Amino acid sequence: MSAANRTGLAGAIRIDLKRLHETWMELIYPRQLDAEQMVLGKWRPETTGSRIAYWLWAGLGAPLVGLLYPLVLFGYVLRYQASKLDSAATRIGVLGVVVVSVVVWGALSALARFQLEMTTAGVITVVAAGAVATASAALAVVTSRVGGRASTVLVSYPLAITAIFLPPVVAALYSQQLAAVVFPQSESLAVWILDNVLTIGDINAYLRNNYDLEGIAYVAMWFGIAVPVGWILGTLVTLANYVRPRD
Repeated sequence: MSAANRTGLAGAIRIDLKRLHETWMELIYPRQLDAEQMVLGKWRPETTGSRIAYWLWAGLGAPLVGLLYPLVLFGYVLRYQASKLDSAATRIGVLGVVVVSVVVWGALSALARFQLEMTTAGVITVVAAGAVATASAALAVVTSRVGGRASTVLVSYPLAITAIFLPPVVAALYSQQLAAVVFPQSESLAVWILDNVLTIGDINAYLRNNYDLEGIAYVAMWFGIAVPVGWILGTLVTLANYVRPRD
């Protein structure tokens, strides 16, 4: 039974916030996390100066925990969705994942050929992108099974996001209909990333002066986005598991 079912929503939130704040306190002070379950009990400062420092640190952590908690809630949602996908992948196995991916991207390739009026080269490229997506999905399943949490976050999640992002972008290179949607949105996103994220060390100026966002650069851009997005999503799920373990 989950914490929310045992204590109600408000009680579950209090438990989550308490655990987050105790984790913050343990960055400096010993025996803070879940101390009520420990024989030694929670460590407390004894001198006036140490008590002042203790409560200042606790007060500093309170707003940080408040800002972090929405990410924990988002991590719960991601964990639920990831667990459903993981259960489905477990039932059908790696071979089943490959078969499903081949069917999906095979249908996309047929759509590209007969509905989007792509050239033969374009269809071949979409098929190749689908093959990459299939391999990425299969590797994501394998690495999540054999490497533990670290490989799941560092490898599996980026591969899964790559399997989602790559084929539509590649297809847009050969379809005017898709290009009219994908490329303008990609350019707007690229401008935002350059102006707001890659400002450190003038990375944005270097990219603008040396690279043009056209052709295969769109694929490179989305692959470059897929990796950190996968890391972020995997980290949020890990944080949710830490704050409220499934068991």
